[in-house]
Amino acid sequence: MNHQTIVINWAEEADRLCAAVADDAAWYASVARELARPSDRLAVDIGCGGAGMAVALGAALPPAAFVVGVDVDGNVLDAARRRITETGVDDGHIRLLRADLDTDLNVLPAVAHGADIVWASSSIHHLADQQAAIDALAALLAPGGRLALAEGGLSARHLPWDVGVGEPGLEVRLEAAEDRWFTRMRAGVPGSVPMPYGWPTALRRAGLVDVATRTFTFERPLPLSDQDLGSVLQSLRHRVDRAHADGELRPPDKAAWDRLLDPGDDAWLGRRDDVYSLSARSVHLGHRAAA
Repeated sequence: MNHQTIVINWAEEADRLCAAVADDAAWYASVARELARPSDRLAVDIGCGGAGMAVALGAALPPAAFVVGVDVDGNVLDAARRRITETGVDDGHIRLLRADLDTDLNVLPAVAHGADIVWASSSIHHLADQQAAIDALAALLAPGGRLALAEGGLSARHLPWDVGVGEPGLEVRLEAAEDRWFTRMRAGVPGSVPMPYGWPTALRRAGLVDVATRTFTFERPLPLSDQDLGSVLQSLRHRVDRAHADGELRPPDKAAWDRLLDPGDDAWLGRRDDVYSLSARSVHLGHRAAA
């Protein structure tokens, strides 16, 4: 079993991140419209990845508003720039900033102080001190500003419990392997600080008020379209390969997944009509008290 520290190569993740935000573009647009207000002038996307929310906020906010997207990796930001260009959003209103959120949060006030919206999707859980990061982001807000954390929800499910290959419960064990991976990832972050409470509590500890959580369900209609099926299979391949590379997947399960994800195998999932796509994503929202 491999127990080495997990290091994520974000440069290798850049294209996948952009593909993911393209799939979720409608959701980003819907959430951005709910977050935006006519008086907003500045929004910040922390850990912007493929710029899904940066683009959505750029379209939802008033024409005079400005969006700052922040990420740690130059390759990810390059992919984000391509995504911004492809969407046709006026990139003059979107600025991308390279910063390490573990060490460079102190530079953000220079470009993001007085933000009306701060958005962070699946980025805070990579930081050493999650509460300290949330405190710093809350401090950026203007009176009445909103901090939204897209963290947690329910893992994606795609398969029947018994697929006829390997031991039943294959997808459940993949999720368990990913949970072990996540535990090791958190433990391996230099200076990692436990946060033994939920995201809404973290927002309240940061001094925010009117904290609430909304969970969005993602479900694709059956039978899946070729495009949706392709996205599911690509996602499963990525998840299986990562769990295997880090030694978290049992050899019999890896062998079963290899058959299920091999177009040349009779068991290939692409030939089935019972592959589905269901998941849920939670957004935790807190407000800075109005002046």
